[in-house]
Amino acid sequence: MPQSTSPQSNRLRIGRVSLPHHVYLVTMVAASRAGIFAQHEEARLAARCFYDETIACHADTLAFVVMPDHIHWLIQLKAGAPLSEIVRRYKARVTRLLGRPVWQRGFHDHALRAEEDIVGVARYLVANPLRAGLCDKIGNYPYWNAQWL
Repeated sequence: MPQSTSPQSNRLRIGRVSLPHHVYLVTMVAASRAGIFAQHEEARLAARCFYDETIACHADTLAFVVMPDHIHWLIQLKAGAPLSEIVRRYKARVTRLLGRPVWQRGFHDHALRAEEDIVGVARYLVANPLRAGLCDKIGNYPYWNAQWL
């Protein structure tokens, strides 16, 4: 799997805490920011993996969007596996299905605070294709889901 040589990649782990039942916004980036998910089959498989039983048993997917070179994922942890393990499982599953290296090392996460509007965060997340000019209506973009929308 391609590894980032960025000195900041190790800093992504500093202070990371996994709290059961907490909501996290996770961003994972394709290796070299390649547009791997611009292809229909790759994007479809990446989207399907959010609901894979090896991931769903540890976290609930609240919302996601698959962009051409990165993925945003809003999840709520269940008791058990830490966030880094859930992300590792997701990345491994996508890599296995695509049969080639996919990811940059690490991921970015943001633990939502109690005062943050989860539905508002989900709406902002799934509107990424609109802001990027990939579609004119979110209903025309097939690689997203949100449990409220």
